[in-house]
Amino acid sequence: MTGHTGDVSQVHDIEILALNPTVNKHATFKPTIVSKKDKENWARLDHCKKGCELKNDFEDVKPTTLTERGALFESARCLKCADAPCQKGCPTQLDIKSFISSISTKNYYGAAKTIFSDNPLGLTCGMVCPVSSLCQYGCNLAATEEGPINIGGLQQFATEVFKKMNIPQIRDPSLTPINQLPESYKAKIALVGCGPTSISCATFLGRLGYTDVTIFEKEQYLGGLSSSEIPNYRLNYEVVEFEIKLMKDLGVKVEYGKRLGENGFTVESLQKQGYEAIYLGIGMPEPKIDPVFNELTSDQGFFTSKEFLPKVSKASKAGMCGCKSQLPQLNGRVIVLGAGDTAFDCATSAFRCGASRVTVCFRRGFSDMRAVPEEVDIAKDERCEFLPYVLPKQVIKRDGKVVAMEFYKTEKGDDGNYAVDEDQFFRVKCDYIISAFGSQIGSVADSCSPLQFNKWGTADIDPMTMTSKHAEWLFCGGDLVGNGTTVEAVNDGKTASWNIHKYLQSLHGIPIPDGPPQLPNFFTPIDLVDISVEMCGMKFPNPFGLASATPATSAAMIRRSFEQGWGFAVTKTFSLDKDLVTNVSPRIVRGTTSGHHFGPGQGAFLNIELISEKTCHYWCKAIGELKRDFPDRIVIASIMCGFNKEDWTQLAKMAEASGADGIELNLSCPHGMGEKGMGLACGQDTELVFHICQWVRAATKLPFFAKLTPNVTEIKEIAKAAHDGGADGVTAINTVSGLMGLKGDSNAWPAIGDEKRTTYGGVSGNATRPIALRAVSSIRKTLPDYPIMATGGADSADATIQFLHCGASVVQICSSVQNQDFTVVQDYITGLKTYLYMQSREDLLKWDGQSPPNEIINKNPKLKGLPKFGKYLLERNRIDTEEKQTVDLQKVKNPLVPSPKPTHPIPSLKDQINRAIPRIGRHDDLKRDQQVVALIDEDKCINCGKCYMTCNDSGYQAIKFDGKTHIPLVTDLCTGCDLCLSVCPVPDCITMVPRETIYVPDRGLTVQN
Repeated sequence: MTGHTGDVSQVHDIEILALNPTVNKHATFKPTIVSKKDKENWARLDHCKKGCELKNDFEDVKPTTLTERGALFESARCLKCADAPCQKGCPTQLDIKSFISSISTKNYYGAAKTIFSDNPLGLTCGMVCPVSSLCQYGCNLAATEEGPINIGGLQQFATEVFKKMNIPQIRDPSLTPINQLPESYKAKIALVGCGPTSISCATFLGRLGYTDVTIFEKEQYLGGLSSSEIPNYRLNYEVVEFEIKLMKDLGVKVEYGKRLGENGFTVESLQKQGYEAIYLGIGMPEPKIDPVFNELTSDQGFFTSKEFLPKVSKASKAGMCGCKSQLPQLNGRVIVLGAGDTAFDCATSAFRCGASRVTVCFRRGFSDMRAVPEEVDIAKDERCEFLPYVLPKQVIKRDGKVVAMEFYKTEKGDDGNYAVDEDQFFRVKCDYIISAFGSQIGSVADSCSPLQFNKWGTADIDPMTMTSKHAEWLFCGGDLVGNGTTVEAVNDGKTASWNIHKYLQSLHGIPIPDGPPQLPNFFTPIDLVDISVEMCGMKFPNPFGLASATPATSAAMIRRSFEQGWGFAVTKTFSLDKDLVTNVSPRIVRGTTSGHHFGPGQGAFLNIELISEKTCHYWCKAIGELKRDFPDRIVIASIMCGFNKEDWTQLAKMAEASGADGIELNLSCPHGMGEKGMGLACGQDTELVFHICQWVRAATKLPFFAKLTPNVTEIKEIAKAAHDGGADGVTAINTVSGLMGLKGDSNAWPAIGDEKRTTYGGVSGNATRPIALRAVSSIRKTLPDYPIMATGGADSADATIQFLHCGASVVQICSSVQNQDFTVVQDYITGLKTYLYMQSREDLLKWDGQSPPNEIINKNPKLKGLPKFGKYLLERNRIDTEEKQTVDLQKVKNPLVPSPKPTHPIPSLKDQINRAIPRIGRHDDLKRDQQVVALIDEDKCINCGKCYMTCNDSGYQAIKFDGKTHIPLVTDLCTGCDLCLSVCPVPDCITMVPRETIYVPDRGLTVQN
């Protein structure tokens, strides 16, 4: 019912509410014939471009490619497993869980640093790696319904963001400077072929400090097969250029037009020129051709993959060469021979060259195809056809042109081998044939001497060192040794670099000790940023420390945390022996604040754990040992007593004598200890806090901090009491008292003992961050120069920066370690350094943290009003296909430019403290004459209607929702509340823009004077 006329509760927005959800009072009724027809109007799946629609279209088609939204969602799914099997499946041994962990905290530089440290072609591999048979192959989530993590897509995303940052590579600043290295590092090193394996090898040699490294490339462009044989829609030339630029940042030189076997250029000639070590990364340069195709040419309609794919690349990869090539015109039916990755690249490229029909023909069955599923799936989606169990018999020509191909049938025997059945053969019409039957060394072999080849036609080497068995100064990798994937080639170069290093140093009488290879990591100027900070006379190497909680349960755990890079630690709270405690179990449970989420990434925990069960003497001894072994780290002793002057005096003096840098007074534990007259029982009363701080001040000269509870009316009053009592600073906040949840049978969790009793516990984690930020900023506004240690939901560099801006100098962390492990600190360190560095570059100031600004795209007016589903999507595809026919494929969209120098000094960590405070104040100070309204980007909208529903049932009925296109439209009724943006699943789809008219509130009824 809409109410009576004149009722203020009457529903007026009948038209706007037409599609708003309502409770069904009856079963939904619709005949099947209507449903079948109706579903096509809303179809999104199976509406990608197919066949001839792809002509001249070289846009990215990889299903693994991710937006920032997709990357954050996918990275949050990752379990970050112990002894992660994904890493074992990666030839370069990427620390996959670490880089995914960095993505999940929006530290994209940290992720890229991890990737490039082990794989100098991390972006290329993220785009083309056959992850389903490598890292993803062992993903533990493959055992669950949701399936394995999209590792390749995450790797591509992080490294692409770093590419946009345009920051140069430098050597590890902790290594011996170049000008102080011995003469052995000036040895001449030659690498032949500028493909992935040589780029990798040269990069690691550059990182080690070698200064005379030269790559000799036969073409006038770089990148090897990455450039010439992987199509643009899988790997564009900008990526190759970017990774070569990073290599050149280390001083590696490249010479073009140096083809083995021409003009006396051979391996032996390089040795005669004084090159002490030579690396061959030339691939397999010549195609294998079935005798059936002898003397056939491209003019007749026959190509090898080695001929076809470079023609396609030169014509479609912007920036690769200045030759202004044209795409091969394959107007008609195309047969592709082979079932490897290259064959499928040929097949999908053929559609883009105008083919009307493409058939992939191969000797084996589907289950034995060599191509990875990623390649096969794209070909299937684009409507390539498949013809298994066939072998070429003969080519049929007419008027000198290919018109058909005859095939024998093959059969798989019980022994797994395939045999030709010459009694079965048939003919398939075609206009073009592309042979992708593999490659071989061919005539170049002689120029590789003294390298010899085995019976399989690959280089005869020691696969553990990549050294030729016939010349200790000659090394090889990649296709040449039978490792055909890009990532394997990269790892061959990586492996060879260390053994080249060992060989060269031994030549100069400098033996490398046995043990694990020590190849340097990836570094940039970001890693030089200083994130140390001083507080109360203590110098913290970084602002990240362990809170007095479970990660600091024992001294051994604190020791391990320091080894991973933590800047400080607060011990688990200890007491005098007369106050020792014994914990109950279970006592730490996952939160319910983020829904039914299982595994790591919990938004909250609840604990009923008490203080340390270890004695004060244990902790005092432990503190001394930690300071002895880690003199640059800050160790703070956390102590607790009842309201007793002698107890506080005794324990404070013990802590000082132990060698601690500071003391934290636990006046805030919200469960258990308060019942003993300790913790919360002391910390909620300003008088008690004042006197306890006075007692401790009289007992010690060490800086000490009162740890405050949020379970009070106004935390700043407690902070003032601590300040007035002589505390050097405060820690804000301890956990929030709460009851996490009840089960259906009314039992709580945790439930203790046979009676399943429980108590109120301390809630921690991200759920408490808004409370902690409020507490820190409130204390800072009340006590402008008072030192604050923040704790409560700091789970990233991004969250840490928020606490610094609110007035904290350092942060204590617990829940994110509970979610992961001690190594997370490296993510926080690189994230914070990146934040500070980016403030020094004018071109990076418009970024939102490490999220690049939205690219300005000239929107096609023809696409307005066409959502991306059903008939509208088909129309979008038609318009796009039409316009692709005139697009200039060789126009460079994002030309590579030198890395900009910083335009401002890199700010210090101290500069970040209090930055937000001037903008935090009273509600009455907020301007009411500067209003905003919502603006929806139709092109980014996925037509879910979430903005429409929330505005209707929780807002102002200010959004219309078209019944046919599902395109939302914001009306003049918008009050700028921001709720629609808050629930929108697509970042930046909705933005708040200045209101152009004066805002007049709807008062409901006329205001009575």
